Amino acid sequence: MKKSRLNIFLLMGIVFSLILASGVSAQAAFPEKEITLIIQAAPGGVSDAVGRTMAASAEKILGVPIVPTNITGAAGAIAMGELKESPPDGYTIGYVPVELAMVKALGYADISPEDFDLIMRVNIVPAALTVRADAPYQTFEEFVEYAKEHPGEILVGTSGTGSIWHIAGLALEEVIGAKFTYVPFDGAAPSVAALMGGHIHAVTCSPTEVLSGVEGGDLKILAVLGEKRSPLFPEVPTAQELGFDINVMAWGGFALPKGTPEEVYDTIASAFWEALETETFQKIMEERGIEVSPLDGPAFREFAMQQFEMYMDLIPRALEQQ
Repeated sequence: MKKSRLNIFLLMGIVFSLILASGVSAQAAFPEKEITLIIQAAPGGVSDAVGRTMAASAEKILGVPIVPTNITGAAGAIAMGELKESPPDGYTIGYVPVELAMVKALGYADISPEDFDLIMRVNIVPAALTVRADAPYQTFEEFVEYAKEHPGEILVGTSGTGSIWHIAGLALEEVIGAKFTYVPFDGAAPSVAALMGGHIHAVTCSPTEVLSGVEGGDLKILAVLGEKRSPLFPEVPTAQELGFDINVMAWGGFALPKGTPEEVYDTIASAFWEALETETFQKIMEERGIEVSPLDGPAFREFAMQQFEMYMDLIPRALEQQ
């Protein structure tokens, strides 16, 4: 009888060990299926370029496909809302732009950086004022003069009402003392296409997003609205160099839904950091004029919250002037 009980206890111990081993193995197996990467802008812009390049590099490291999905609208609030409500299992990742710090101030969604597990910041990009090559103003100074003499006549395309490129236009208005009329699009790429087609007069987006138009001779950058010149167009001055104090930049990184298990978070973060450092990723970012400026998760969270607090103060004041 005692021997029989001993055998039962031994059998139970083996079964319990197998259950534990199975659990450990299941956790260690992440990822087991494809991962969705939500990108908040239309194809063709900076967000899409960074997101798709990272996905292509990181999926080789993780061993499963990372499928980019573009969800546009409301300055990224729709995409970030989708990410926020996704299961925190690691199978949905989001590219989060500067608008992460803006959409609450804009009244689009009750979203802040604290609603996510931030993986890393990847890039920063300054705004630039770009017009058609055949525009009646060929320099930034001529544009300023024309804008002042024709209030409300210059149609400025943005990547959505309340987007960072809209805020760049508002900041430019305030600094030069002019008045624009804004035309929102679902991302920078459609706004640039509208400029190419002659439907609007200017855009205040990144140098990257107008690169092909400038190289083709259809567009002209009048000034970079950041602290330093763009490596893509080193001959183009900054507005600050010309005596106008303006500095507007976009930034972007990656995030997971809040509450993602630590081991899953660490697996993804490790893969993304490894992907960031690959020659392929760095080369594509350089070719697109996207400045790689990485921050790890905790540093990214601190930075994003500082930006959040700034925009919670700035945006209501800027919109009141409209």
